[in-house]
Amino acid sequence: MTLDLPVIVLCGGLGTRLRAAVSDRPKALAPVGTSSFLAVQLELLRERGARHFVLCVGEMAEQIEAAFGNGAALGVRVDYVRDGTTLLGTAGVLKRAERFFTPAAIVVNGDTYIDVDLAHLARVHASASALATLMLTRVPDATRYRRIDCNGTRVTSFREKELGDARGNWVNAGVYVIERELLSRIPSDTAMSLERDVFPAVLRDGLTVAAFPQEVEFHDIGTPDALHRFAALREATHAA
Repeated sequence: MTLDLPVIVLCGGLGTRLRAAVSDRPKALAPVGTSSFLAVQLELLRERGARHFVLCVGEMAEQIEAAFGNGAALGVRVDYVRDGTTLLGTAGVLKRAERFFTPAAIVVNGDTYIDVDLAHLARVHASASALATLMLTRVPDATRYRRIDCNGTRVTSFREKELGDARGNWVNAGVYVIERELLSRIPSDTAMSLERDVFPAVLRDGLTVAAFPQEVEFHDIGTPDALHRFAALREATHAA
């Protein structure tokens, strides 16, 4: 099924934790076998129905633009939004992509790989009357992630990263449906975080953030060890 909504990929982060393994390219272009992480991610999203991508790029943006061009080689449309000279954060750069919201968009983090039924996610969001719907998942150790409490299909609170036993907690999977209306809460050219600033403020104002909890496998490439594990898993999967 072809997805009507654009998919915005936040792939402009500095990737400072990954520099030991990837120093000559953006984090999103970290090598995974003979491909790059972003190529693997876009191919999965295309298989799930995405046909229009907006890549929010930052440092070494020209490498990503050269790698994917207008998307014709993938059979999709690709547009680009560049971060500011001062990094704007996940919310600030998303504000720059406001013109692509029709009136909503799916937003994904460019350093996470998770198999999402995009059409199902969009349907859940459409029925929720929410400014945003967040996909949630569980990981064996959630201490690296901001955890989320929910009541059924509604998010009730956001928690910062905590040490200790964090098994069994829902965490932010980095996949959202966001309404253009939410972007009116983000000042232009201002550094802000979706996760730390915007979503918690929406809850404090009594508005709805919906939850889309899914028990699916989740990978991020935020550290050299995590990147190597993901690359090894991909190689083993394709060799099987």
